[in-house]
Amino acid sequence: MTAPFDTPRIASSLQIKWATEEWEKSAAMALRRRVFCEEQQVFEQDDRDEIDVLAIPLVAVALVQDIADGVVGAVRIHEDEARDGTWWGSRLAVEKRYRRFGGVGVGAGLIRLAVSSAHALGCRRFLANVQSQNAPLFQRLHWRSLGEFERHGRLHHQMEADLSYYPPCETPNIGFFTRARGAA
Repeated sequence: MTAPFDTPRIASSLQIKWATEEWEKSAAMALRRRVFCEEQQVFEQDDRDEIDVLAIPLVAVALVQDIADGVVGAVRIHEDEARDGTWWGSRLAVEKRYRRFGGVGVGAGLIRLAVSSAHALGCRRFLANVQSQNAPLFQRLHWRSLGEFERHGRLHHQMEADLSYYPPCETPNIGFFTRARGAA
């Protein structure tokens, strides 16, 4: 029999926010490495690139009794170098055991904050290159495919968010909280 503390806990709630603390940023990078290097084997050792220097990292922080218990989701956003109001989201990663969080998708929450916070910063167009198996999720969240292409040996869709579905979020450092269905 496994002791309760040996079994990974699933938090009852999450805070989805911009990563403001160094531990959140480090944990986000570690999660990306686990997902993109170890699990999916898209990259060999590290998925960092030049965009990380410009990007704003966002995280989903698991809360156990309203205390931070770790980063379980991450994504990054950045404004296009043309500075024409075009923003990009990339490197969406969610820990396996949180991919369905009590009926509330961690990835969907990160996408919502990514687009809404960029919208508050003057975003006029929000794009992402999405692995093809994830395109249906984005379509359910009011994104449209602009076409399919291959990147890193995998099929992707370049997708565009419908900004009218994402009201500007003026408090991304706080973000929002979500509870799993049935959580007290």
